Amino acid sequence: METYVALCGVGVERVTANELRKLGLSVEDTGFGRVRFKADTRGCYRALMGLRTADRVLWEAARFPAADFDALFGGIRDAPWERFIPRGMGLKVDKVRSNRSQLRGITSIQGMAHKAAAERLCGKYRVSRLPEQGPAAEIRVYLEKDEAQALLDLSGEPLFKRGYRTEGGIAPLRETTAASLLFLANWRRKFPLCDPLCGSGTIVIEAALYAWDAAPGMGRNFAFEGMLGADRQIEREVREKFLAKTDFTRTIRIFGSDADPKAIAGARSNLLRAYRLARGERPRSGPESSGAGEKPALPVFETAKMDDLKAPFDGEGFIITNPPYGVRLGEPEEAEAVYRDMAVLCRIFPGWKLACITDHAGFESLFGRKAVSCREMTNGAIRSYFYQYETLRG
Repeated sequence: METYVALCGVGVERVTANELRKLGLSVEDTGFGRVRFKADTRGCYRALMGLRTADRVLWEAARFPAADFDALFGGIRDAPWERFIPRGMGLKVDKVRSNRSQLRGITSIQGMAHKAAAERLCGKYRVSRLPEQGPAAEIRVYLEKDEAQALLDLSGEPLFKRGYRTEGGIAPLRETTAASLLFLANWRRKFPLCDPLCGSGTIVIEAALYAWDAAPGMGRNFAFEGMLGADRQIEREVREKFLAKTDFTRTIRIFGSDADPKAIAGARSNLLRAYRLARGERPRSGPESSGAGEKPALPVFETAKMDDLKAPFDGEGFIITNPPYGVRLGEPEEAEAVYRDMAVLCRIFPGWKLACITDHAGFESLFGRKAVSCREMTNGAIRSYFYQYETLRG
């Protein structure tokens, strides 16, 4: 068993830990935007393919005290990098973070870490230097209270890049953040879900993947595939097991709308691409279709302004949305006008729950109602607030 780290958004650690447990993996502890867990090779593949809320999966090569550069160099040099990094692969120190530690110079830490890991690999493979061209293993070093964590990235492209969103819109929400909202809002597939400001459709599509029990990483590759310890047979078996539990015929009541017809066209294309990837197909060029003779239960997208909406399903449900960010779109006044206009949802969806993420700390006053809870979290690098309303009333 190896120790791994799942990176996630700040404020989502508990959700990611629960996901890992549901995948049958043992959680060691949680930290600021990360969850440590134990897994064998099969469990590593399950995490890479099956985690909805994690942005990366890393192998923890070493964890040791590092109050000075000698300790940092020795700890990284002694880490068994050769267990994952093969002969002929280059090396890159991709990220360094230092918090409440004596070692603070990021560039110096980066250079020292690279020198130490390269010395270890050169000694093990009996070479004078590592390749400077071609594929390179990406290392991260995190320092917290003078304790260092040396990590190897197994994801490659971040896990929020599922592969289905080629049409992202003006300010797309990360796929992993969208999935996190579903869990934080306590949405379940038996309830209707509506996103009245759906943009490129990310929240709606992530809800569909969850409702289908479809693994979000089915249609992509991982850096782990080029590492020592990777096993194609195990990878194939994990993929087949995920596919076997996926059910595209489940009754789902998921709806997305937007005033921009181009956004809706892109959302529909992204949805069909996500469906094909969830079935284990690779991306293809040209128009997307659901396949001849197939009748999957798909969400519905519609071009409509909020004022013109009607509740698409009977009974109570969830509105989960990502209204425009002033910071991301560059026009705070326009975003604030949308927040005021959202009050119409109380009349259209009486009895429904509302959950929304925004970078605006004053959303409640603009919306005109106080949330039952407000959680700080991150959407990429943007500090955001997740507001939840228990029952909307007109």
